[in-house]
Amino acid sequence: MSLVGSAAPAFTLVDHARQKVSLEGLLGKKVVLAFYPAAFTGVCEKEVCTFRDSLASLNELNAVVLGISTDAPFSNAAFAAKNNLNFQLLSDPSHSTVHAYNVYMDDFAGVPGLTVAKRSVFIVDERGVVTYEWVGANPGIEPDYAAITAALA
Repeated sequence: MSLVGSAAPAFTLVDHARQKVSLEGLLGKKVVLAFYPAAFTGVCEKEVCTFRDSLASLNELNAVVLGISTDAPFSNAAFAAKNNLNFQLLSDPSHSTVHAYNVYMDDFAGVPGLTVAKRSVFIVDERGVVTYEWVGANPGIEPDYAAITAALA
């Protein structure tokens, strides 16, 4: 079921610097939630680097980007450093946020018990309402970055 038009599920997660970040604390800005399956994988690296390279234009649209995965903050910190990321990567080790947004994959890559985020993007407006949703059919597909920018404009 789509979340578009609904209040975005609230969360407080730890970023790659182990600082708490809550969606509520970002009210007044547009927030791009970019869920990704795993740090240090090819498509995830392409995705975060695309967001990194377009961040200035997204900031001009009063938007911030948050990457979210089930990876530990230590893995996300190394991933952010390797790719010179200029936005926060959040860790969801309890899977509460990926479940709240219904973007989880259990037994990922055939590994029993390994739950990861589906590659997906949500835009939350200044009031906390989901205005855009894209969930990839499989983890190898990147989002339509032009559609994200258009939805922010």
